Amino acid sequence: MVDNAATLVASLQSALAEEPGLAHNPAALARRIREEAGVISDVEVLEILRRLRNDTSGLGLLEQVLARPGITDVVVNGPEDVFVDQGNGLQRAAISFNSDAEVRRLATRLAISCGQRLDDAQPFADGRINRDDGTSLRIHALLAPPSESGTCLSIRVLRQTNTSLDDLVDNRTLTRESAELLRAMIAARTSFLVIGGTGSGKTTLLSALLSEVSVDERLLIIEDTAELRPNHPHAVTLVARRANAEGSGEITMAQLLRQSLRMRPDRIVVGEIRGAEVVDLLAALNTGHDGGAGTLHANSLHEVPARMEALAALGGLDRTGLHSQLAAAVDVVLTMARQPEGRRLREIGILTGNPVITEVIWSTDADPHPGYQSFRDSLALRTHVPRTHAPSDFEPRAVEEDTKPDAVTGNSNLHIPAGFDGSLDNFRTGEIS
Repeated sequence: MVDNAATLVASLQSALAEEPGLAHNPAALARRIREEAGVISDVEVLEILRRLRNDTSGLGLLEQVLARPGITDVVVNGPEDVFVDQGNGLQRAAISFNSDAEVRRLATRLAISCGQRLDDAQPFADGRINRDDGTSLRIHALLAPPSESGTCLSIRVLRQTNTSLDDLVDNRTLTRESAELLRAMIAARTSFLVIGGTGSGKTTLLSALLSEVSVDERLLIIEDTAELRPNHPHAVTLVARRANAEGSGEITMAQLLRQSLRMRPDRIVVGEIRGAEVVDLLAALNTGHDGGAGTLHANSLHEVPARMEALAALGGLDRTGLHSQLAAAVDVVLTMARQPEGRRLREIGILTGNPVITEVIWSTDADPHPGYQSFRDSLALRTHVPRTHAPSDFEPRAVEEDTKPDAVTGNSNLHIPAGFDGSLDNFRTGEIS
């Protein structure tokens, strides 16, 4: 490459700004390159043209790292600090920008592509870009200041894949035993949360589980950013929308949850619970919409009650109210973890009592815990209970006289027909009449 490539590219960018039509005339642009560069090979001319194209469309310098297989994240901490994640943690990339101004130009262009404003008065922005190859990019940009290291970019690559539970067994995310248990959990219409840290595989597992839902059920999926793509013929996705640069047009997750209740859902799913919408979700799950699900950022099973308390407080629900709602709405928590050998389902836990406490019943590194067999038995029983359609709005769920609390979770959403005489070891905590 010519020694003054960066200077040449900057000069050509100025020329393109003055003569926009030049961008649509590659032959004229190539002549301009040769005039300004002096001695330059055809290969170098093509490389300059490629850099110009990337600087005015796409992701510029980052296109070459996004082309690598398995890329999940690209982060830029400054012009010389670019890191990528191909599934094994962040590693420094062998590329760098010429200056912070170059990073800032890219960040500003990406923000505009997302319909967001990014400048000194509004120094951060985030949004989503859909690409021609079927992937989507979740973009976050932060200018300097407030960033001390220069303009920062965080890019998450979202690939639309139909991963099944069998696929997750094959790549060792799940064991065969855990996959069998999860299938039984879906068939029994158990309400659950998938928790874990960033990049732990929460969304992938949730999508695979939703693909196991019976085809005669209607799924209503509410997301901040559309990521879930279950292999299911009757899944409807509602996506929240941020306010535009003028501050109007916002559609919140809580609003979409309320709308979903009027759309005849069999199951309601929240892609990621991150705010006050948790109050509406719990209310929905407590109006007869069993089998609901969502993901939550939490590093361990025991963090779930406190994390839910904090989010519920944003929606005006106090601790006592949260625990009452949570105890009745959510049965199971699945913990995903990102380990050196890959993403793994680490634990399966249940929520019991009021105030809610968590109890591990299965983990990858131990024999079945106390309560494991009781949980399996309760799933077998619930699978054979006839399902009735839930009310279409926030209406109290009717409680049958012959309803007994679930012996595992303590919830009273398990209808046991009067006179049931099935024998299930370790299941009942009280007498079934």
